[in-house]
Amino acid sequence: VGKLGRGRQCGKDAAFANAVSTLYANIGFMGVDDPLCTVVVTSTVPEEGKSTIALALARAMAASGKRTLLLECDLRRRSLARMAGVRPDIGWGAVGDAALRRAVSPAGGENLFLLDAEPDLPSPADLLDSARFRALFDTLARTFDYVVVDTPPVGAFVDAAVVASQADATVLVVREGYVRGEGVARACAQLEQAGANVVGVAMNFCSSSPSPEGR
Repeated sequence: VGKLGRGRQCGKDAAFANAVSTLYANIGFMGVDDPLCTVVVTSTVPEEGKSTIALALARAMAASGKRTLLLECDLRRRSLARMAGVRPDIGWGAVGDAALRRAVSPAGGENLFLLDAEPDLPSPADLLDSARFRALFDTLARTFDYVVVDTPPVGAFVDAAVVASQADATVLVVREGYVRGEGVARACAQLEQAGANVVGVAMNFCSSSPSPEGR
């Protein structure tokens, strides 16, 4: 799908911003006939920068004029609200008891929104695989032009595969020189076995020139 710059410079590094724009464009090209409106962003293991990429991708979508929602589904290690500088009153776990519009928070700019999750929700995998969450996910897909979903790493929990099976597309973020090729292959296979549409890999924390090994 794309090759990204060093994720820690999000918003400051022009090369990184350009790479994210290219990632967004590539997702659009893949969905010319059947738009890919719900996009899961995950990784093989922790610390590969998946949440940074999810936020940057959502910002690029919103900047293009598309109403875009960031959906927190990393129930083990929530980070989107902090990264986006948002303090939601409630999360999607309480949406059954409150109007959806109360749970969705502006996240900067005219078209970017965040739907957080409450801390310490029980049985995350079961919750994400529930009829209630699936109904919520369908509603969000109808309400927004794009829904970008952050999930736990594939190699750590089954949560990513559960959510990815419900989404239009899945992007696997891989930190350069951090994960072996067979680990990435296993992660892709696990997602595909769950029924996910893995549209590609986004290489993150890339050096400015190819490594001697050609990775």
